Amino acid sequence: MDAQAQPPQPDQPDQPPQPDQLDQQAQSAQQAQPSPAQAAAIAAAARPTRLTGRAALLAVVICAIALSLAYPVREYIAQRQQIDQLLALQQANAAQVQALKQQDGKLTQTWYIEQQAEDQLHMCFPHEQCYEIVSGQSAQQVAKAKQQAVTDPWYATLWQSVKRADAEPAR
Repeated sequence: MDAQAQPPQPDQPDQPPQPDQLDQQAQSAQQAQPSPAQAAAIAAAARPTRLTGRAALLAVVICAIALSLAYPVREYIAQRQQIDQLLALQQANAAQVQALKQQDGKLTQTWYIEQQAEDQLHMCFPHEQCYEIVSGQSAQQVAKAKQQAVTDPWYATLWQSVKRADAEPAR
């Protein structure tokens, strides 16, 4: 090793060291002594990194706690989702109840009942004269056309319109 890092050894053990040798020994001791951070790093590197019994027991306890909490946490999340769904359903039902209350309020009004009777049932008051305008077809044809329009699928309606367009004379 370095000659300056090693303190000089006296030749005879019975003789006390000289003052020059003591100063050199103190300087070399100060140079050889590491800082606290270096000492901690050296101590950490020198320590073996093996699993101790306490660390293994701690790992087992932590795993047991995690496994015992997994099921309750999963159930809690599922119940929160179910509660959210039920709250959404409750809000939808409240909106439907509100709409039905509004409709009930309208049905208690006589003017609304009269309007619905005229529009849907084609009724009129005894002192009034009512007319129903039909598009030049008999009532049976109109009823049949309405029933056919409701029962036919969209492609049948499309094909009938093509047939009608083909049957009309060209202009």
